[in-house]
Amino acid sequence: MRTTGPNDATAPARRRDARRNRELLIEAAHEVFTEQGLHAPIDVIARRAGIGNATLYRHFPTRAALVDAVFRDLLTGTMTAGERARLADDALAGLTGYLHTVFAGLAADRGTNDLMTTHLDGVDSLQAVHAHNRRTVEILLSRGREQGTIRADVTPEDVLFALAALGRTVPSLTAAAGADAWLRPLALLLDGLRGTPAAPPLPSPALTPAQLDKALQGLGPGS
Repeated sequence: MRTTGPNDATAPARRRDARRNRELLIEAAHEVFTEQGLHAPIDVIARRAGIGNATLYRHFPTRAALVDAVFRDLLTGTMTAGERARLADDALAGLTGYLHTVFAGLAADRGTNDLMTTHLDGVDSLQAVHAHNRRTVEILLSRGREQGTIRADVTPEDVLFALAALGRTVPSLTAAAGADAWLRPLALLLDGLRGTPAAPPLPSPALTPAQLDKALQGLGPGS
């Protein structure tokens, strides 16, 4: 027969404490990432949560693991917005609505901006949303070309690089001119995608997928 050991009574309390510590760390990390970006010092997050560094690393052995826990729900929401956009009858309208959703998130949260516009290894949910985002852009561009609303010579690489470059400026735009300052440059970018008979051809060549990846990695964290 199994007898009750001295630690059995305290095990549920330890589990509750562990869950609470994890919740505190995720909450503190979100606050710090929002204020300082994804490269904020880990010890700042631990202090904000009122928890030691060792406990933080027990729950999240890498920065990528912590980032994934903080932003997984947001990234899932981005993919949901992409799925809605793919169903739009008017491809350009679908792309416009989708990008407004994405950029509103970039403007609201510095951590989200870092996450979506720069390279960070090891965040599985981020890799999934980047792939989903690319596919959403590909689908809408292809349909828009067929509908005659998007210029025939624009490529997904053109759009993805322009979006990342503009996205990196969002923190400085909002700091200088207010929370909605990104609306004007995004409108100009979208207007440049429109298919019109008078539009001159784009210079060649377009970026390759490999060149795009290298360029995006070179953007680096925002200031």
